[in-house]
Amino acid sequence: MTKILFMGLGTMGYPMAGHLKKSGYEVTVYNRTVSRAKKWAKEFFGNYTNEPANEASFFDIVFACVGNDDDLKEVTCGEKGILKKMRNGAIFVDHTTASASVERELFNISKDLQIKYLDAPVSGGEKGAQDGKLTIMCGGEETAFKEVEEVMASYSQTCKLMGKIGSGQLTKMANQICIAGILQGLSEAINFSQRAGIDVDKMIGVISKGAAGSWQLENRGKTMAANKFDFGFAVDWMRKDLDICLREAESNGSPLPLVSLVDQFYKEVQLMGGGRWDTSSLIKRFENLN
Repeated sequence: MTKILFMGLGTMGYPMAGHLKKSGYEVTVYNRTVSRAKKWAKEFFGNYTNEPANEASFFDIVFACVGNDDDLKEVTCGEKGILKKMRNGAIFVDHTTASASVERELFNISKDLQIKYLDAPVSGGEKGAQDGKLTIMCGGEETAFKEVEEVMASYSQTCKLMGKIGSGQLTKMANQICIAGILQGLSEAINFSQRAGIDVDKMIGVISKGAAGSWQLENRGKTMAANKFDFGFAVDWMRKDLDICLREAESNGSPLPLVSLVDQFYKEVQLMGGGRWDTSSLIKRFENLN
């Protein structure tokens, strides 16, 4: 039986690790907040560890889904980093949304240690993770991808190798660029409809079947109109992602005027106390505008 370690039990990682256990894999989890790891182990009848590096040599695959570049470096190469403790030929898969540069750095370190490494950020949000229907964008060598593709199918509906290491993160950046524009447009459309006296639910039902249709419209339109944002992907994390996009765009010469603007709109939402609100809370800005 394939032995798996899953590190990071946040909004996404918790259900993802659960799907692996339900698929029949032997799963051990690690989380900085130990109580959450214990909760997962009890719920899914799995194992948890407080010292993943000490047990690293037992695992065939290690998944990580942590906060950012610094968190990723800490769990891989920090004082208690796991890479140097993994066995030769094992695979490290990073589901974190991180920079392409840190993935390239960790890929090279892993290669020297004879460990296979993939960057594999995900999209689909909390609901996608819970339903096991995420989209996974991978970067790395095809041999490593083929070894874990079936495993990742436990929580994905689409999983593609996009190219060399870092390609997964670059694809995720394109994903976030699209989402930023769609949510701003949706916010404006709903605000416009409300002020124009149009029934928003009917409006969403009609235009979702045409060219304006999108995942955001189908899954966030009605909650935006109802002023509900206490769920989903947090504004704080979206700004982290957009910062990664903007820094990468600066390095490759890509203009991102819309992303720059929407990033500042999200800053306004943070200043309203909405850092943990869902990204669809962009519409809240209109409350302060005449």
